[in-house]
Amino acid sequence: MAGHSKWANIKHRKGAQDKKRAKEFTRAIKEITVAVKEGGGPDPETNPTLRNAISNAKGVNMPKDTIQRAVKKASGADAENYDTVTFEGYGPNGIAIFVECTTDNTNRTVASVRSIFTKNGGSLGTNGSLEFLFDRKGVFVINTENLELEEDELELELIDGGATDIEKEDNLITVFTEFTDFGKMSTKLENLNIEPKNAEVQRIPLNTSELPLEDAKKIMNLIEKFEDDDDVQNVYHNLEITDELIESFEEE
Repeated sequence: MAGHSKWANIKHRKGAQDKKRAKEFTRAIKEITVAVKEGGGPDPETNPTLRNAISNAKGVNMPKDTIQRAVKKASGADAENYDTVTFEGYGPNGIAIFVECTTDNTNRTVASVRSIFTKNGGSLGTNGSLEFLFDRKGVFVINTENLELEEDELELELIDGGATDIEKEDNLITVFTEFTDFGKMSTKLENLNIEPKNAEVQRIPLNTSELPLEDAKKIMNLIEKFEDDDDVQNVYHNLEITDELIESFEEE
């Protein structure tokens, strides 16, 4: 998990562009829609999945009225119907890539994901072929700027909430939990009156592969092509995020 926090910060800064912000909003609205339909209705007080989706929407600076409209639309008769689908494949140099999508047209999404793999030197595999390479973890990103708790006290509370690893980068703390402790940590943060900047279950690689800088940048450009697709919610991979790779993107 080394480098996770640094890379998350780089993505956040790069995401300030209008195009990236629009994609973040689309992703958040889809998450809200699925949460309302599958998580138990439009009331965040009784729907923890929606409560988490709203928190993530706030984390990408989505306006309050936009969030409220998304919740209202998701609970209406004309709400979009989305399916969650996943794809597994390999990029150049054998880098494993796991793509999670939320779509209203599975055929379109399959064609798009296959095309991105094929045009960039990769190949789409069969579902289940990469499961052994990733571990599902709860990942919580917390902004520490205005927290009242001292750092040591906060860490003890997070450990009590199920934290297995804590990474610090600038004013952000990234907390990892076991998949089964995601709800436990969510409850712990609520009790501490801490609203995470982002909270989700992610696929963390068990082992990573380091590539020469130029090859690694090609993989990251491939990842970005997936992330730019409107149907794609998350992309995971097992490329080692080295300091050299991070610095090359900071200079862009």
